[in-house]
Amino acid sequence: MIGYIVLTPFLAALFAPLLVRLFGYWAAWILAIVPAFICYRLVEFLPAIANGDKVLQSHAWLEGFGVNYSFLIDGLSLTFALLIAGIGFFIVIYSGGYLKGHQHLGRFLATLLAFMGSMLGLVLSDNLITLFVFWEATSITSFLLIGFDHEREASRRAALQALIITGGGGLVMLAGFALLGLMGGTFELSELFSKSDVIKEHGLYSLAFWLVMAGAFTKSAQLPFHSWLANAMEAPTPVSAYLHSATMVKAGVFLIMRTAPILGDTALWETVLPLVGGATLIVGTVLAVRDTDMKLMLAYTTIASLGLLVMMVGVGSERAIEGAVLYLIAHSFFKGALFMVVGTVDHEAGTRQITKLSGLRSAMPITALAAALAALSMCGLPPFIGFLAKESIYHALSHGGAYEWTIAITAIIGNALMFGVAASLAIKPFMGRWVDPPKAVHEGPLMLILGPVTLAIIGLVTAVAFLSFMQTNFFAPMVSAVAGNQVLLDLHLWAGFNSALLMSVVTIALGIFVFMKMNAFRTSFDNLLAFIGWGPDKGFDQAICGLTWFAGKVTQTLQTGEIRTYMRVTFLVTAISLLVPMFMLDVWPETPDFIKLRPWEIGVILIVSLGILQVVISKTRLTAIVSIGIQGVGVALIFMIFGAPDLSFTQFMVETLSVVILALVLTRLRLLRVDRRSGINAVIDGSIALAVGVGIGALLINVTQGPFDLRLSEFFANYSYAIAHGRNIVNVILVDFRALDTLGEITVVLVAGLAALALIRVRSSRQATPGAKSLVSSSGSERDAS
Repeated sequence: MIGYIVLTPFLAALFAPLLVRLFGYWAAWILAIVPAFICYRLVEFLPAIANGDKVLQSHAWLEGFGVNYSFLIDGLSLTFALLIAGIGFFIVIYSGGYLKGHQHLGRFLATLLAFMGSMLGLVLSDNLITLFVFWEATSITSFLLIGFDHEREASRRAALQALIITGGGGLVMLAGFALLGLMGGTFELSELFSKSDVIKEHGLYSLAFWLVMAGAFTKSAQLPFHSWLANAMEAPTPVSAYLHSATMVKAGVFLIMRTAPILGDTALWETVLPLVGGATLIVGTVLAVRDTDMKLMLAYTTIASLGLLVMMVGVGSERAIEGAVLYLIAHSFFKGALFMVVGTVDHEAGTRQITKLSGLRSAMPITALAAALAALSMCGLPPFIGFLAKESIYHALSHGGAYEWTIAITAIIGNALMFGVAASLAIKPFMGRWVDPPKAVHEGPLMLILGPVTLAIIGLVTAVAFLSFMQTNFFAPMVSAVAGNQVLLDLHLWAGFNSALLMSVVTIALGIFVFMKMNAFRTSFDNLLAFIGWGPDKGFDQAICGLTWFAGKVTQTLQTGEIRTYMRVTFLVTAISLLVPMFMLDVWPETPDFIKLRPWEIGVILIVSLGILQVVISKTRLTAIVSIGIQGVGVALIFMIFGAPDLSFTQFMVETLSVVILALVLTRLRLLRVDRRSGINAVIDGSIALAVGVGIGALLINVTQGPFDLRLSEFFANYSYAIAHGRNIVNVILVDFRALDTLGEITVVLVAGLAALALIRVRSSRQATPGAKSLVSSSGSERDAS
């Protein structure tokens, strides 16, 4: 059943364009039934998960590689899935109202639903490879959503940047998954949880940690990969609200939480994550205060919030995980609401510049109320769930030494700056004197206000009226899943006077000060960033330019139009691929015992050696071609000596035809009769040829010195007649078991013959035309001499 839950949004996406064509923007209400139905089915798992159970479901996929289409529902995955589907319900409706009348609304809703399905698959996956497939699917669908307005260059750049950073991080993460599977002996997360000690003590643990964290940090926009998230604001507001509240940007945090029982509780974990998360928290809040675009202000506070979550999970204690879980859920509610509020203001007023808006409460009272409720939760004021989350974070950090207090101070500074931003977003556009916006303002329609109002109210009632229910069914199971053991919570809106409350008071006081001095802080931070100048966003452009330049240089170096260069590169890479692994892995073969060779075998070797020598010293191309045939004749003799006359006959025919055809072509093409390579070129080509010969020879000797595996030989012997009805095993292999391979070889020979014939005919027609240039110039002959 879990698999059907994941596939449902993809199926709905197929019908979205048709429904929009039939019902217009009202189709959003119909499509919203899909996430609502998913929520209904997921809620059925609440009792079992609240009791500490896990639900596993697996379908065979690539059994030989340990890859299954498997799913795991526990406190972590169920909470994430409900957030994705629940907030997705409001986003789908919001999209219909926001893009009402847009000619590509159907395409947008289809992509949005595909993105929803990808996120559901990601958080519910139990198999690491399945998780990776959905991980990359979110990168692709988010690329399409961010670049929805593809006629604008800024949208195209933002989409490409998001795809490169998150997709590239995902590929690095895949290597980390492979190492986890190697160390744990399985790709199933539910099985890896019990093998955490083995993984942490393994010599590859550090490498696996960094590879997995590369995927998490890029996806959740951690420093220095944070620039893509802010630039993703080029997408329509429904995308921003969905990506930054419950879905893509939290995928990295989900991965960190999911792998915490496997990779956590080590010095590396508890050092790197707080450092990266803390730095991201401060940088994100500074950038948010500096900006005046309300959408960008929210985007930067999302970066900061993700940093706070990473930092708290990195601390690793049960209290810290509790704070991270509560803040993640609170953030989903208030940030989704605020993004939709900003989108509604932009949609109705024509701008989202906070300096150009004031007094909108009279024209948009419901939107103003939603903004106030969501901002109060973001500020961490009682009795909202944001206050409960902040108190849990401070409570976790108030008991400890210098390590915990350093992180606590970082959290206080970051939360105070976010307080100032939240207060600005709730007060500046809606309070104060009326300022005429670019458009005539009125309250948004139901489709635009339903989502923000509902999410803002949820942020209040979950803490006031349903705290016990949330604690039993969501908070405790999720904390237990991240901690890797059963955790009991005892949450209260009022926990008395303690150090955590004092830290909250300090945060609120600092936040009020930031809000009162917002213009001064904005100017100071703007000057600071201007002084620094360079940033990761500019670095991304430089990296892409550098990559383009490097690709151009490589192309100019390798794609010269000269066959000699192509041959050199091909055989040089072949030699390196053969020799380097044998030296690095110390598997160089033992010297064969030539004394046991029989006289006729020695004779064949001498014939082949003389043929090779003749090829090297030949003065004309025709002589060299004929001498090459001696090697094939030698191989045919070896086949005959070892009792394979049919193979020997085939080899004789191939060599004879090859030499004849090459000789005929050579006589018809106007090429230099003599190879006029310079001495240095001859040495280079000879060295590469010798290296390839040594590599292939060493590989074959290695193979023959190892134990002979008879399984394939026995298979052909047993089934050649029974299945293919042929007693000549070699013929059966060629025309039955390897029929497609043989067909491919014949096709290659045919195409090569046709190409040679075409060249000859073109040359003949040009020679028939007076004054026509030769098809192959003398300089071309020089280049193709090799």
